[in-house]
Amino acid sequence: MLTLRGIHKRFADTVALAGVDLDIAGGETVVLIGPSGCGKSTLLRLMIGLITPDSGSVHFDGQPLQPSNILALRRRMGYVIQSGGLFPHLTARANVALQARFVGLEDDPIERRIDELLELTHLPQDILERYPVQLSGGQRQRVSLMRALMLDPDVLLLDEPLGALDPMIRADLQRDLRAIFRRLGKTVVLVTHDLAEARYFSQRLVLLNAGRIVQQGSYHQLLQSPDDDFVGRFVSAQRQEEAL
Repeated sequence: MLTLRGIHKRFADTVALAGVDLDIAGGETVVLIGPSGCGKSTLLRLMIGLITPDSGSVHFDGQPLQPSNILALRRRMGYVIQSGGLFPHLTARANVALQARFVGLEDDPIERRIDELLELTHLPQDILERYPVQLSGGQRQRVSLMRALMLDPDVLLLDEPLGALDPMIRADLQRDLRAIFRRLGKTVVLVTHDLAEARYFSQRLVLLNAGRIVQQGSYHQLLQSPDDDFVGRFVSAQRQEEAL
């Protein structure tokens, strides 16, 4: 579904990615994890074409991402960021329907889809008439998820979607998100810095450091067979943090 080859990306003097190769299969849930500044969010933005690599290629469903097709391909991807990214001057309903209206869907199919997504995300109908400032953090993320799923995308990309939530809301949303992933069977790529969260969601973990993939596999593979000293130290530090 997603194929990245030889990806290099630099911002001024900072090397964000240095020769990344990554394959993500259809229907797979992959979690990108690593310390701050390791390149995981940059990798996600490359997948959806918000930025372009300095060298290397990104393919989606066999097609290279390029200016001539990026808008069409992006409509087959849903994107959720940490803050939700909702437009503050629009109601929740208008935020959810925004892209559907942009591509010309009529009112009836939009409303049917919104009803489906309310049920999926466990939100009440009256939430739709509120503005983002009137929503809790968890509600904003659920509305953002509805917007990302509105056009029934093939791929769902989530950039630390739970990072700003308090622990109880975060735990509830983790549980619901995992159920949604399993129910829909979509390709999912999720960014987090939290190993416990990565373990909870992933079929495959991809650990990055300094712009490179240092190991990928299951949680138990990283725990029991680290490829190098960094992997061992990263896993150990995360487990110590969980124990505190």
